[in-house]
Amino acid sequence: MTENAATPSSSLSDLTIAILGGTGPQGRGLARRFAQAGLTVVLGSRAAEKAQAAAAELAEATGGAVTGAANADAAAAGDVVLVVVPWDGHGELLRDLKPHLDGKVVVDCVNPLGFDKQGPFALKVEEGSATEQAAAILTDSTVVGAFHNVSAVLLEDPEVASIDTDVLVLGDEREATDLVQALADSVPGMRGVYAGRRRNAHQVEALTANLIAMNRRYKAHAGVRITDV
Repeated sequence: MTENAATPSSSLSDLTIAILGGTGPQGRGLARRFAQAGLTVVLGSRAAEKAQAAAAELAEATGGAVTGAANADAAAAGDVVLVVVPWDGHGELLRDLKPHLDGKVVVDCVNPLGFDKQGPFALKVEEGSATEQAAAILTDSTVVGAFHNVSAVLLEDPEVASIDTDVLVLGDEREATDLVQALADSVPGMRGVYAGRRRNAHQVEALTANLIAMNRRYKAHAGVRITDV
């Protein structure tokens, strides 16, 4: 990481958390939880007006510091930047925003999934995973994979006080994975757990297909809990 990059020694309360794709269910849900935890959040979207409208709603609902901007401006404003966009536009967005993401911790939350009559399934990614694709593009950023398996429905539900799930955190730089674990820990009920290096991200991203299948069968919002850690 560069000298100016966020590290665990930085208080999370001193950092700005940017969420690219922040107007979708997962992005809005994470923004809600981080704002409730007292963190400063910037929602990014392709359209600044859409991001600003969603941010205003969340700020009113949570009483937190939430603003909205176009994705490029959100990326520039964030100390830690979460990527929560559809897989189809993942690589193109990161290539476009690379100058704004250099030197920063970038948290890739994207699951490359397909859907057919048999249900959800994991897609093959040339680089191995969405997280590894992000690292290949963002050569001057520190890329971590996390928040892949968290239910957007629970995140967005204001009646759910505790998100009782573990967040599997993948990365090659200890300072960055510690920071992202702390970010997960800021949400009541949520726990960040180190789950290996970026090369292991495929399994974690693909697991989301299994969780979606479970949720459809059992009409639930299944998450992940790691035992004996």
